[in-house]
Amino acid sequence: MPGSSPDFEAVARLLLWVSVRLALAMLALVVIERAVYVLARVRREYVDGRYRPLVQSALMGDAAAVERLVAVPSRHRLAVARLLIEPLVDDRGPARIARTRAIVGDLSVIPIADRYLLSWLWWRRAVALRSMGVLQMRDYTAAAIAALDDPHPDVRAAALDALTYLRDPTSLPAVVVRLHDASLHPARRLAALAAFGPECEDFLLELSQVDAAHLANYAKALAICGTRRSRPVLGQWTRDARHEVRAAAFDALAHVGVDAETAGLAVEALESANDTVRAMAASALRGWMGSGDAAVRLGQHLDDVWPVAVRAAQSLRSMGHAGEFELQARSSRSDLTGRLARQMLLPVIARC
Repeated sequence: MPGSSPDFEAVARLLLWVSVRLALAMLALVVIERAVYVLARVRREYVDGRYRPLVQSALMGDAAAVERLVAVPSRHRLAVARLLIEPLVDDRGPARIARTRAIVGDLSVIPIADRYLLSWLWWRRAVALRSMGVLQMRDYTAAAIAALDDPHPDVRAAALDALTYLRDPTSLPAVVVRLHDASLHPARRLAALAAFGPECEDFLLELSQVDAAHLANYAKALAICGTRRSRPVLGQWTRDARHEVRAAAFDALAHVGVDAETAGLAVEALESANDTVRAMAASALRGWMGSGDAAVRLGQHLDDVWPVAVRAAQSLRSMGHAGEFELQARSSRSDLTGRLARQMLLPVIARC
């Protein structure tokens, strides 16, 4: 370049050389990464193809196949354990679980899981927790409870998954107490609770008496595992000053079912100023065919905001002739309410 100094040209050549080297290094890293990935996949497919028939025979009770699995090289034992454990996520048959647990024990993989639980690699801790959970090894319940405080969110999620699979009654207090823990995945919290079913209902009701700040969460939990025993308490919560508590209580009543008293509370709540409360109150009346004007009141809310109107229509569809009458009365309209009414009447017309 005319007028350029020698120092500037030297710096430019140096920068060009560095840029080319960096680009080549990055390209090499990408190629190496893809090669490693392909090699790992090929190796996994080879190992899976080699041992899958043996695993299937062992699970069918072939003692010779079990002996051959126990004799596999140590470098393949984790792969064999994976082939044994992964199907348990979908196949929860007690016999299958017990058989798999016995074979995994013979493979001497449990000590590896123990080491993984203490590993500084989060994914190893998560794998160990889920594996012990699907195998229903209740000796690891305490480890799963402790892992609810793990610093990594995926490990905490794995701990909830493990507790869901384990269904150990000793873990129920920990599961219920952590119902309000925002550091845990909300869907997994409720799934762990649902795994216990009605077993946790009494404990939830007891805790709600001393923890009024979280009544909405307790109501959401009872919407999963509650029974008719919860109905009187849920009825009380529908009068709470907080609209989120009232809405959650009516949602739980939709699960456990209403009686004359709670149905009256739901009808009364249809006039609430809060849209969510009205929607959940309408949902709570689903299937109610007792005395009163519930169907007439629900019919009046087919012109309400959409979430309320849809739930009112669904409840009317489940209320027999009284509900069909209210839907039929609006089915000739050309607006959105008429379309909703006609949609709800389709199953009735199909039956006729």
